[in-house]
Amino acid sequence: MDLHDHGLASDLEMMRQQAAERRQVLRWLLAGAATLPLMSCGGGSDASGTAASSGASTGTSGSAGSVTIPAAGACTVIPEETGGPYPADGTNTHGGSIINVLNQSGVVRSDIRASFNGATGVAAGVPLTIKLQLLNASGGCASLAGYAVYLWHCDRDGLYSLYSSGVTAQNYLRGVQETDSAGKLGFTTIFPGCYAGRMPHVHFEVYPSLAKAASAANRIKTSQFTFPMATLNEAYTASGYTASVRNLAQTSYATDNVFADGTSLQMATVTGNATDGYVVTLTVAVNG
Repeated sequence: MDLHDHGLASDLEMMRQQAAERRQVLRWLLAGAATLPLMSCGGGSDASGTAASSGASTGTSGSAGSVTIPAAGACTVIPEETGGPYPADGTNTHGGSIINVLNQSGVVRSDIRASFNGATGVAAGVPLTIKLQLLNASGGCASLAGYAVYLWHCDRDGLYSLYSSGVTAQNYLRGVQETDSAGKLGFTTIFPGCYAGRMPHVHFEVYPSLAKAASAANRIKTSQFTFPMATLNEAYTASGYTASVRNLAQTSYATDNVFADGTSLQMATVTGNATDGYVVTLTVAVNG
């Protein structure tokens, strides 16, 4: 049976079925464990200590890892920004057709480098891991578990899948993820290029649940984030980013139509290098 046109609803149903199967297996394992002799207290303590010390590395592939949480009540809502002309969330058209990646099966994924739902292209570029944490600015900056983020950005040539000439048949560098119990999620992607007129950036929309991410009408925040200039200059020394070097030299945060009013809440923290790749983290406060 072809599931490619069933969209996010089909993905959610498959995920629910898989979760039910995992719970059944867990019940069998627990039932068997109940008949085994107890481990010594010392062994249990060691195992617990090991798990606690490695908690950041034992999360799911979509986990955002370690993100610094502001003091209670200290977070500020990230600015509302334009989704731009290439959102592919069903809110605009291209070539006379509505473009909506949210209704395509497979859009819920952490690795967004490859196209999906029948498309086969893969975006090349410097590896980039994006780690976000959602906080409730109207609720004491508590973590927002079970929320969802739809994230997209251009490729290293400054082109947007589904819209730009040459990549209209691709849907790479787009994906949806659900926050974990700590409000964290993550994406594996490539470092975006710099196209004329804009500072390099990543778009995202926040939804109150994974199910509601199937429709852009349910989004509660649309925003963008950017990268430190030192990181941009270093990243664009990598192969394939020649045009980005030229375009970056002709723009600035001060002249950018999104970041000209400030970047304090939209400037990602970055580690890594252009050879091994980068990890960026950002805390995103919304009114949950």
